[in-house]
Amino acid sequence: MSNEDRSLRDEIIESLKTVYDPEIPVDIYELGLIYDLAVDPSGQVNIKMTLTSPACPVAGSLPGEVEAKAASVPGVSSVDLELVWDPPWTMEMMSEAAKLELDFL
Repeated sequence: MSNEDRSLRDEIIESLKTVYDPEIPVDIYELGLIYDLAVDPSGQVNIKMTLTSPACPVAGSLPGEVEAKAASVPGVSSVDLELVWDPPWTMEMMSEAAKLELDFL
């Protein structure tokens, strides 16, 4: 991965950190809902993400919001978002910062 790709990936991550699960006061990236984020040299972004549960109240809107946030980053040519359920999300997937924010440490 070149430095240019890395910086675009970092900008996308920063953009995704502005998206929050409405039931948990932590952004989706720190919650561990983004399983994979790949950027190719043409600006094509591939995201694999999950939700806290299949019954999540924002299951219909959150993936679209994530896709729109990633697409809004300058240099992104297109976004392919895949919503996956395997492996199922667990609290262990949260970053240390998220666990600290939620008093899970």
